[in-house]
Amino acid sequence: MNKPELLAPAGDLEKMKTALLYGADAVYCAGMRYGLRERATNFTESELKEGIDFAHSLGKKVYITVNAMPHNRDLVELPDYLKRLQALKADALIISDPGVLMLAKTHAPDLDYHLSTQANTVNVASAKFWQQQGISRLILARELSFDEIKEFREHCQVELECFVHGAMCMAYSGRCLISNFLTGRDANAGDCAQACRWKYAVMEQNRENEYFPVEETEEGTAIFYSKDLCMIEHLPLLMQSGIDGLKIEGRMKSLHYVATVTGVYRQAIDRYLKDPNTYRYDPQWMIEIQKAGTREFTTGFYFGKPGAEAQNYSGLSVDRSIDFVGIVRESRADGIWIEQRNNFKIGDSLEILTPTMDCILHKVESMQNRDGQDIVVAPHAQMSVFLPIKETIPVQSLVRRIKE
Repeated sequence: MNKPELLAPAGDLEKMKTALLYGADAVYCAGMRYGLRERATNFTESELKEGIDFAHSLGKKVYITVNAMPHNRDLVELPDYLKRLQALKADALIISDPGVLMLAKTHAPDLDYHLSTQANTVNVASAKFWQQQGISRLILARELSFDEIKEFREHCQVELECFVHGAMCMAYSGRCLISNFLTGRDANAGDCAQACRWKYAVMEQNRENEYFPVEETEEGTAIFYSKDLCMIEHLPLLMQSGIDGLKIEGRMKSLHYVATVTGVYRQAIDRYLKDPNTYRYDPQWMIEIQKAGTREFTTGFYFGKPGAEAQNYSGLSVDRSIDFVGIVRESRADGIWIEQRNNFKIGDSLEILTPTMDCILHKVESMQNRDGQDIVVAPHAQMSVFLPIKETIPVQSLVRRIKE
């Protein structure tokens, strides 16, 4: 059994470094153009260089998404961009369009090419075609079952990658026009407005401004709203299926989400690899994932075509038991310096999650600002706060306030 690569999303440089420190073997990200997450912060070329150098110093990899569906006008600057990505020593390009692949072979011939899930690979014949075109890894469509994935493994020589966690799109492999129609934002060019997650009602032609909910609840209705994919409870089946890459979705998600979810899957993968015979699912993993702030969960298509149970008609998210309030930026013998991300105060109960997923509880009894003054509350975004604490806390640990 091979050790699958754990891939984490990197919406910006800080999230990239955090994902790698919390256990990702590789990250995927985009430059300022040609990716499918235009609303993410994304990376300047200097940030890409810093991120790639940081990943390589840890023996890890960076994959650059060039998976938008470009129009002719978008191709003008693409060759030079591909040349620069090769010069930065990216480990692979994630591509969905045949024209982009052709250009990449010419202008970035030394890089590996991974086929994006947007290319809708759902059969072995298609997989073999892409294999002949020089694709080294197939990121399979989300609409595949375990049985179908096994057929890919039996008939394909290239690596296989699958999504195991994150948002699901109600459209076939993400090919949606709702955002374009309602807002003019092109989902296939990376600018989806996520209109499928809005609440909808029906209006009868002769009753202007009188709205009838499709399914009436106290919260309204969300008829297209899919639950999130979560396969943490089924990790042995993933590990046994011959998948080479296990991918977490979320370049638009928070740093706290990226760190927590990556750390949980890292723990589970390592525990299984250590001894598959004694491996046991730990319910604490799901508790940690829910702390990251998610929707309800589904297993997607892995066990067959899902029905209504895969939809979240209320549109509500899981209620978190914590609030993310800061990141440890400096660790000293007498305490830690925290970069504040949310309000916290004296008397709060905190839990500090380390990159190795150890959880340390602490009651806030005193804290100081950068001037050494005692303060009772940390109200300002990204302010530095010193917290006296006896335990040794690693830098990049997450600080979370426990809700009453």
